[in-house]
Amino acid sequence: MQKITPFLWFNDQAEEAVNFYISIFKNSKIVNLARYDEAGAKAAGRPKGMVMTMTFQLDGQEFMALNGGPMFTFSPAISFLVNCRTQEELDELWEKLSEGGEIQQCGWLTDKYGVSWQIVPTVLGEMMQDKDPKKAERVMKALLQMRKLDIQVLKQAYEQE
Repeated sequence: MQKITPFLWFNDQAEEAVNFYISIFKNSKIVNLARYDEAGAKAAGRPKGMVMTMTFQLDGQEFMALNGGPMFTFSPAISFLVNCRTQEELDELWEKLSEGGEIQQCGWLTDKYGVSWQIVPTVLGEMMQDKDPKKAERVMKALLQMRKLDIQVLKQAYEQE
């Protein structure tokens, strides 16, 4: 068991969202599922038999989801950063996760459930941490012009003389 598990509070879409996420990421699965019993349903004001919690893995990372009601909603203040090795991987995840959601700047998006994601190339961190501040500055300037990140454009900015 991992020490820290991200916990996602949904109103009533936990099962739908989890199935959506595991359909997108490789090496993903539902680990377990608990439904509201009569006492839990009465206490939480949820229908008996509705999914209460789901433990699931996305690319081997464990998460938990709860159908807890409308009291809390997601915010971009918390997001999931997904490192992509290739443009193809980045494009695929971007297209699937942004469908029905909201595209934002610099590789950020909010999916149709309100969860925020950063879909970034692995090489971005290396470029941004280069010892030559001018390289990092050019990469940042290029990055700020993008919504979905383009590895080739970032590399061109990095390698520019």
